Amino acid sequence: MAAEATTMTDAVQAALATVDDPEIKKPVTELGMVRDVTIGEGGEVQVELLLTVAGCPLKDKLRNDITTAVGRVAGVTAVSVEFGVMSSEQRQELQQRLRGGSGGGEPVIPFAQPGSRTRVYAVASGKGGVGKSSVTVNLAAALAQRGLSVGVIDADIYGHSVPRMLGATGRPTQVEDMIMPVPAHGIKVISIGMFTANNAAVVWRGPMLHRALQQFLADVWWGELDVLLLDLPPGTGDIAISVAQLLPNAEILVVTTPQVAAAEVAERAGGIALQTHQRLVGVVENMSWLELPSGERMEVFGAGGGQAVSDSLTTLVGGPVPLLGQVPLDTAVRETGDEGNPLVLTSPDSPAAKALITIADQLAVRRESLAGKPLGLQPTPR
Repeated sequence: MAAEATTMTDAVQAALATVDDPEIKKPVTELGMVRDVTIGEGGEVQVELLLTVAGCPLKDKLRNDITTAVGRVAGVTAVSVEFGVMSSEQRQELQQRLRGGSGGGEPVIPFAQPGSRTRVYAVASGKGGVGKSSVTVNLAAALAQRGLSVGVIDADIYGHSVPRMLGATGRPTQVEDMIMPVPAHGIKVISIGMFTANNAAVVWRGPMLHRALQQFLADVWWGELDVLLLDLPPGTGDIAISVAQLLPNAEILVVTTPQVAAAEVAERAGGIALQTHQRLVGVVENMSWLELPSGERMEVFGAGGGQAVSDSLTTLVGGPVPLLGQVPLDTAVRETGDEGNPLVLTSPDSPAAKALITIADQLAVRRESLAGKPLGLQPTPR
């Protein structure tokens, strides 16, 4: 009888190990969230689970996931889940378990470390109104659709719009001084808009902007990301400089329209890479043309701006800065953004979505680390 009970206990624990915390994406058993498991003589299982914070918005999902997983165990006749809340000490232990080490000191930015395999793209533009945020959220959604782990930082502190465009309506959960990003369409999202009430304006000077970006990078628990996208504010101001300081390995993606005036300003945004020694990954031309019902193309904003920026930046940096793609003007981009459902997910066969997916395909390359890998070198015999 004791052996049978032990077998069922092991089976229930194994089932619990398959349940991930929805925010942290790690098993609840590994995170120390399972406080107790009781199994009755008739096969009734009661699980006591500790939430990271009181009023966790994902409590119902945890209950359903645990009930489903444990309910599949042979001999289990009923499952009940009782919730408690972690103490401050337990939350500190969780934070240390996730970050490693004993805690204390200034949190490090994982993406700036030499061994980081996360590809970081800073999406920049010379001026506002070129659709930089629309491009960012659609690229993020397209990359996530490929099965990559993707994060987005809305670094446009004054003009934040990413939460709306990705449908990220939740508020971040805080575990001690560690912040959980809000999930949306399989993407991890953080924005200053998630911390302000009633669409309040953010009125900060440079040092505050720098600190906000630093917190988004170091204090947010991103987990293992393949790609991190930063939606930068237009121009070459404080945030662009802070990105260069905090993420020197970030690659700059320049967004422009075909308009000559926009292209000239976009060249300045890309030219900052020459001063910061960052790599320019390429140029995206947005709103390239409007396709009429007759099949003709109306070039509403002119033509050639994207290629002009590509050619100019290639000459400026002395290396290839390709035009990665041209995205046609489509009212559905705006409509799906307002609804929080990116075009690449709702209408992947539309011309604009196809162009954005093609651009994402060129960015979906994970940075490889050589740490721990054999290099195939052989010593020279003497």
